[in-house]
Amino acid sequence: MAGLNNNYLIMRHGFSEGNKAKLIVSDPAIGCVSFGLTDLGRAQVEASALKFKQAGISKIIHSDFLRTVHTAQFLATCVGCSVIRPDIALRERFFGDYDGLSDQHYAEIWDNDLNDPAANERSRVESVVQVRARGLELIERLEQSFSGETILLVSHGDLLQILRTAFEGVTANQHRSLAHHETAEIKWLAKVGAVVKG
Repeated sequence: MAGLNNNYLIMRHGFSEGNKAKLIVSDPAIGCVSFGLTDLGRAQVEASALKFKQAGISKIIHSDFLRTVHTAQFLATCVGCSVIRPDIALRERFFGDYDGLSDQHYAEIWDNDLNDPAANERSRVESVVQVRARGLELIERLEQSFSGETILLVSHGDLLQILRTAFEGVTANQHRSLAHHETAEIKWLAKVGAVVKG
């Protein structure tokens, strides 16, 4: 991928009912209809919107999971962005046999990403390679469709951590070496002219 034609911001959804329940919710059949934002999540989104209101966000692309839909819609209202649409490429990483279990299992999954990917494969966890590929495929599509835009991608923690590795020059399985992406936090992913490093 050549130097980017657009600026990209990334945002993790606000604190959700799934976060509150400390559950892993990655199955689209559940996540697209349940576990939306909490009151705390909405407050987090509003606070983040205030910080980035002057960033010139012109388009918002979001996961179709309920928690990201709520986040994107609320943020769009806060920053005055009228172009907003879902894209399944931004869905939560699928956690296979861990879906519906305690979020304490994330540590085990992340350790497997780094040291024993075969263990995650046996548990039907979507690989970091697959996650990064679908994130970059979305960037490629946006690059082919737009130029000079500031696009906000609203997604989930693992998708965003893994996508960032492509721009930070680390391998996908090292995604936890990057700073943790907090709920409702907005970060710059890349600006015009940036290139994929990893």
